[in-house]
Amino acid sequence: MVKIAPSILSADFANLEAELKALEESGADMVHLDVMDGHFVPNLTFGAPVIKKLRPHTSLPFDVHLMVTNPEAMLEAMADAGADIITVHAETAPHLDRLLDEIRELGCKAGVSLNPSTPEEVLNYVLEKIDQILIMSVNPGFGGQSFIESQLEKIQRVKELIAGRDIEIEVDGGINPSTAKSCIEAGADILVAGTSVFRGEGDYQENMDALR
Repeated sequence: MVKIAPSILSADFANLEAELKALEESGADMVHLDVMDGHFVPNLTFGAPVIKKLRPHTSLPFDVHLMVTNPEAMLEAMADAGADIITVHAETAPHLDRLLDEIRELGCKAGVSLNPSTPEEVLNYVLEKIDQILIMSVNPGFGGQSFIESQLEKIQRVKELIAGRDIEIEVDGGINPSTAKSCIEAGADILVAGTSVFRGEGDYQENMDALR
């Protein structure tokens, strides 16, 4: 069954401890943490100190997505803060092979994210070092955007590219019950969702079940 990774950006920031507890009790598979620098993407969120404060409040894996121009400078801090998976953008990593080695040496799973206009061919020579491929189905930086339909074809092509390797395909952006179905049919293993999950008063199981 597809995994659900709620994006904490859509949670109640004044009550994150309770939100994490609600996600765990409602059956979330992991927590997606979008780290934005206001440079690579036009938004600014949080960094390692916040993630480190959140870490003791849930046993769910932390899926840290670095939307930053200098991911190499943050890897050690993110691992120390409790990241289980660290995903970097291919567009910001001219030395992607080395970066993936560094993530794994820190004891984390390594992920690579692709913007909507980035072809999957950039992964050709690093597939053996990747645990997760994150396909952006919106242009990153803001929540609540509409799903870009062309990314369904990219999901299918990435599925063919990994050819049975132990790599999970994650999709982030515009995920709702309708687009979730299309992504799953195309080959997605993990769905990142913010608005679709954090509706209601803290019992999010029904929302996640609808995505599954």
